[in-house]
Amino acid sequence: MPKSEQTRTLILETALRLFQERGYDRTTMRAIAKEAGVSVGNAYYYFASKEHLVQGFYDRIAAEHRAAVRPVLEKETDFEARMAGVLTAWLDIAAPYHEFAAQFFKNAADPESPLSPFSPESAHAREAAIDVHREVLAGSRAKVAEELRDILPELMWLSQMGLVLYWVFDRSADSERSRRLAVRGARLTSRGVALARFRVLRPLVREVHELFTDFLPGMAQTVAARRTGGGPAAGSPGAGPAQA
Repeated sequence: MPKSEQTRTLILETALRLFQERGYDRTTMRAIAKEAGVSVGNAYYYFASKEHLVQGFYDRIAAEHRAAVRPVLEKETDFEARMAGVLTAWLDIAAPYHEFAAQFFKNAADPESPLSPFSPESAHAREAAIDVHREVLAGSRAKVAEELRDILPELMWLSQMGLVLYWVFDRSADSERSRRLAVRGARLTSRGVALARFRVLRPLVREVHELFTDFLPGMAQTVAARRTGGGPAAGSPGAGPAQA
């Protein structure tokens, strides 16, 4: 691993540890730099702010999740099993960060916050997560109308965000309640996808999708970028160092 990537990883891991130990609000970039053994200027070189560090955390979770779901996606063709496998794999990956997630959620819950999963700054991690759901759908036996193939993965990701919200506040042992919700949610999503093949219900699916893209900051931008074949524009928040 190049030295620059080692330094970046060190800063990120140090930040995550301090967020867990001290809380997000009480951890400063100066404290992170000191603990990591780098200069403050060097810390800011790799991460322009604490918010960019959280974006680095989002990207790490997304990358680990993509790797963790490979066994189920390569073996299963049943949609419900694929969806349940993806959701429970996310819970497994996120488990070590449970307390940290609860600490910064009050910031991430603000739809105008750059920490929000719906913000333009989160576009890179959000699109990576939607790609996983796109693969869930494409590799399954589910019959899907062509006009819904781009819409359904985004709605599937939104259902995962509902699970994440529940998990943040779940205090059951080993997040058992969240795991049960993941399985039941996969079953419900499977039924919804099956119903969506009926022509009479397709306008309703499109209307639900339009509702979310109209009212969730960043979602409309992500959809528009994908349809034009682009990603976050150079120099935009979604193209910041956390996505490098």
